[in-house]
Amino acid sequence: MVILFDLYNMPEDIFKVIFSTEQQEIVAKLLLNHIARNGGEIGKTEMSMFATELHEGKIVVQPSGRSPLQRETKISYNRRQFYDRILTPMKSLGLIDYDMYSKKYKLSDRFNKVMIKVGLMWLRELDRLRNIKQ
Repeated sequence: MVILFDLYNMPEDIFKVIFSTEQQEIVAKLLLNHIARNGGEIGKTEMSMFATELHEGKIVVQPSGRSPLQRETKISYNRRQFYDRILTPMKSLGLIDYDMYSKKYKLSDRFNKVMIKVGLMWLRELDRLRNIKQ
């Protein structure tokens, strides 16, 4: 997955950096909240049930910052697209880990570690370029 961002217009929300549409951002947040509410990990069955509930439009949200009198919104997202556009990119970026032995999806900090590694790679390249002048 490719992440494109503008240094001078960096959004405050990590989901706006990673995902290209507002609907993807909402679904990703719902997924992470669902995993967090279940002790930081869920099994394949729970993930499948979550994807099915999304597909059938059974997940209801009340957007934060809005009046309690405003209507709740039903979220619907295609099951196949959930796996292709939400879960798989989150796994490949290191936001979520999947343990093949326990068959559990877990929240992960690998994204942060990889971003630090990318920054260090840039510093090495920058140092190499500075040494060429001399």
